[in-house]
Amino acid sequence: MLLMKLETKEKFSFLQLAHYLARIDNNFGEKEVEILKEYCTEMGIDYIDSFDMDSFCLEEILNHFKSKKSQKIVLLELMILIHIDNNFHVNEQELIKKITDKFKISLDDAGDFSQWGKSVAMLYQVANIFINEEKNEN
Repeated sequence: MLLMKLETKEKFSFLQLAHYLARIDNNFGEKEVEILKEYCTEMGIDYIDSFDMDSFCLEEILNHFKSKKSQKIVLLELMILIHIDNNFHVNEQELIKKITDKFKISLDDAGDFSQWGKSVAMLYQVANIFINEEKNEN
């Protein structure tokens, strides 16, 4: 919904950041993969499942997001990924703190973004239930 507003280079940087976040809690699962694929579809880029944690440089990636608007989009969208597994792991919290510090986003705003992400993640899961449930047609 918001990712289309990112510049091309920012989209690929966002995908790298999302892959990093999805793996930082050592619980990279089906729900995270599904959200990563949704991100790619939204951004109009191919899903790439290969990611090298050892070569990832957080500081370098964060430097790609120059505008305040892009920074807010990144943080909002990452909050969906964080909350999709209903667990805001301490490693994820530390990463979000680093990102908010770098982007100079207040803790109050970050809290609001987190609540938004939690709501979107919940609605996404409910939508999937609606889509995948089969009702008996009379």
